[in-house]
Amino acid sequence: MKKLLKIISLVFPVVLFGQHKKAALSTYNLIIGTYTKGQSKGIYVYRFYAETGRMAYLSQIDDVSNPSYLCVSANNKFVYAVNEDGKNGGVSSFTFDPKQGKLVLINKQSSAGADPCYIAVDKDQKNVFVANYSSGSLAVLPVNKDGSLAAVSQVVQDQGKGINKERQEGPHVHIAMLSPDEKYLLYTDLGTDKLNVMRYHASRPQPLSPALPPFVKIKDGAGPRHIVFSDDKKHVYLLTEMGSDVHVFDYDNGKLKEKQSVTLLADGFKGQTAGAAIHISPDGKFLYASNRLETNEISVYAIDPETGTLTFVQRVSTFGKNPRDFAIDPTGHFLVVANQDSDTIYIYRRDENTGTITRISQAIEIGSPVCLKFTAAE
Repeated sequence: MKKLLKIISLVFPVVLFGQHKKAALSTYNLIIGTYTKGQSKGIYVYRFYAETGRMAYLSQIDDVSNPSYLCVSANNKFVYAVNEDGKNGGVSSFTFDPKQGKLVLINKQSSAGADPCYIAVDKDQKNVFVANYSSGSLAVLPVNKDGSLAAVSQVVQDQGKGINKERQEGPHVHIAMLSPDEKYLLYTDLGTDKLNVMRYHASRPQPLSPALPPFVKIKDGAGPRHIVFSDDKKHVYLLTEMGSDVHVFDYDNGKLKEKQSVTLLADGFKGQTAGAAIHISPDGKFLYASNRLETNEISVYAIDPETGTLTFVQRVSTFGKNPRDFAIDPTGHFLVVANQDSDTIYIYRRDENTGTITRISQAIEIGSPVCLKFTAAE
């Protein structure tokens, strides 16, 4: 295990970034969620040095079953993780010491569904939202004052199916994300090809209710997976898993109107593919998306500042198998990719003017890395 977690020392010239004009360079924690069916045992914390892109191991917490997605509270004191354990899906809460990078388990609750795959917490730490993939449901868990989780207070159960008999035999909720103003919660359903919208009232015992309209339909068989809001909050970008494309929506107070769709695939590609993660650079100028199976790439698009539409920039190998997640550090200088099935993480330098990325590290070995979250190292 020690050998597996050993990091190859990475040292890069500071001079390339020493005169950055937009923001002071800082130090961050990178919290890594994993699947524990292989060589990983839980959640790992690394220190990330934004001046150089170097990572250094800090700590880990073992005996946490399949923490495949994480979120960090706004005050940086708590971490919440799903436990993707089939029908026995769970959600765990942890205290977090950002200075030491140390996690301590507080408690665990049922997710009231099967295979929870995504988790989010509101800014005031009143509720946690969980997407249960296999059971096709969305669950709400209240947060106590000490950061622990109460039992599920509300379950929204989706119904229906799609045209793909193997992948869309029923509903499959994949993400649950609050709008920037936290008046709405958007969640995707891969099984029914819908992007759903709920009103959010934090103080109510059951805080979610359907918006009007309650959803937008995505093209049949696309399999909507993850979303991200634009920097100006006027657009939503939806990544499909089965279609491997990005859909661009105008967004206004819970209402969505599709205006563009772009593919992640190179011209003429005929192999197997699956869209995974989607993120926008801190400056709001570029969108990045990962693609898996026989592609294993990061695609880069420029965002039009007026219309929000996308223009292709670059397609880059992740040098591993199934890049389920990636993250851009808060300074915007680096992009970190987690390759689930090759047990590797790679670091890329990001050009802030062109949006292009270039790999600069050798492999950092961590078992089945599938979620990356940057947070301040206080």
